Amino acid sequence: MNKDLFCVIMAGGAGTRFWPVSRSSFPKQFIDILGVGKSLLQITFERFARIVPQENIFIVTSSEYKELTLKQLPQMKEENVLLEPARRNTAPCIAYANFRIQQINPNAKIVVAPSDHLILNDSIFIDTINEGFGFVAENDCLLTLGIKPTRPDTGYGYIQFDSSIQFDGFQNLSGVKAFTEKPNYDLAKFFVESGEFYWNSGIFIWSLQSIQQSFKEFLPDVYSLFNDNADKFATPDEAETIAKIYPVCENISIDYGVMEKAKNVVVLGANFGWSDLGTWNSLYENLDKDCDNNVVDGENILLYDTKNSIVNAPSDKLVVAMGLDGYIVVDTKDALLICSKSDEQKVRTIVNDIKTKTGDRFI
Repeated sequence: MNKDLFCVIMAGGAGTRFWPVSRSSFPKQFIDILGVGKSLLQITFERFARIVPQENIFIVTSSEYKELTLKQLPQMKEENVLLEPARRNTAPCIAYANFRIQQINPNAKIVVAPSDHLILNDSIFIDTINEGFGFVAENDCLLTLGIKPTRPDTGYGYIQFDSSIQFDGFQNLSGVKAFTEKPNYDLAKFFVESGEFYWNSGIFIWSLQSIQQSFKEFLPDVYSLFNDNADKFATPDEAETIAKIYPVCENISIDYGVMEKAKNVVVLGANFGWSDLGTWNSLYENLDKDCDNNVVDGENILLYDTKNSIVNAPSDKLVVAMGLDGYIVVDTKDALLICSKSDEQKVRTIVNDIKTKTGDRFI
């Protein structure tokens, strides 16, 4: 494999929209939520290990998930698990990985991806990533993967591509006009019907030099915090350095901080069966359904006059549902969620309310 290729897997999220199965102590990236015997993190790691050298894969996660990460991925070197002392969104996460990789290989080409996305066609995905690597190796650009939308989903960000900007030898690669974060239904419907928009996958490919220059230009404060301590990375002083940087580092996403401002952003359209698995409804959309269009996960679930719903319960729990249409029912040992699929975006707010009223007991 090409030693210049690196991968950064972002695995620090709390997965609140998958409550009550996903908890702060054991969030969704560590859960076998697809029922295949592996967590989403394990699946993601194994997929990228087919593209880049295993020793060039870095996982950025919260310090509280260190042991959990190493337990699920015993093949990883401990030094390749980068620990964040606080959650500061994706830009600081990526900056941390950049400066660590810079100490190893300043000519690196990097793919950055979340740990908890669903990819149905690995072979197409691998071809797409390799195509992206080939492009950024020859061009000073920030490449993002766009997914052709299949429905007006309000839970995804959208990318308006510029078909007037094309690149010889690269199909489905174009310029970018605009990013839109989670539109309302009417706007999402317009986006899909226009044929000019992709879903924003949150997967990026770039050279280390290109992304470092973009941080320097658009997030100079974040860049300076890390650059002033560049010689501490990949040394015994790294953990202490990060502990000082993160509390004062800006909390900002890479999309808002860099991608929406840079002029050298390109989008590669792809169709490899993608979902960000951000909500129970996105899981429902991607799992097999019974004759009534229900997704059932549990050994003792009885449904009567129920359709278009997802029901998840422990194997030792009897759950009976009657007269439901388009509902999410998730039962655990200490919590029960029942809500309409149309209201699933409110789950995060519900979790915040629970924390306010009961503390961390159920979170």
